Amino acid sequence: MLSRIAAAVVPACGHLTVTADAGAHDATGSIVVANHTSLADPAVVVAALRRYGIDPVILATGGLWRVPLLGSALRREGHIPVHRGTSRAAEALDLAAAALAAGRSVLLYGEGGLPGRRDVRESAPGPFRSGVARLAVATGAPVVPVGQAGARRLCSGGGVKQLAGALTAPLRRPDLHVHIGRPLHLPARVPEATDRARQAVTVAWRTAARALGEPAAH
Repeated sequence: MLSRIAAAVVPACGHLTVTADAGAHDATGSIVVANHTSLADPAVVVAALRRYGIDPVILATGGLWRVPLLGSALRREGHIPVHRGTSRAAEALDLAAAALAAGRSVLLYGEGGLPGRRDVRESAPGPFRSGVARLAVATGAPVVPVGQAGARRLCSGGGVKQLAGALTAPLRRPDLHVHIGRPLHLPARVPEATDRARQAVTVAWRTAARALGEPAAH
């Protein structure tokens, strides 16, 4: 249901284009890793993935499960809360591994959070946490790197600015682009795997940023 909603809402709020490397459609049972820049980019990424027939299980901050209606939908559809900094934090990777074993794809964000800046410019993915690598090493699942650009044009900045951006997006309809990379297998050591995952997502992000005419050198 969330994928269908994203596929309907995102095109109404912006002009979404999607490109993909050869083999990107073979993402079933994969770990999909995207760069995280805005509260809006999960919807953008999910809408893009749906065009390739991918409806992933999403790992997201546990606070979303406390939001009325949204929390119920997340639980009903089997998405996975991440309770950072608690004894339950490791549960998310166990549940993600079970989803992969069942043939589902799993979407998560290697950076583990949003950047602190408030402008709308693009910038390369920040340092990755080890969760992506640990999940890939434990399960042997391939990783599909995804780069998105333009989501900060939908929603960024402080609370008031984010709300204003969301409300005016259907009138502004900013350009958005998502690039889906080719699935890859990460090395067996977690530090190297973490670095390789970040490199792959950065390459995908550069492709997306350049499609929008954004600088993508850093």
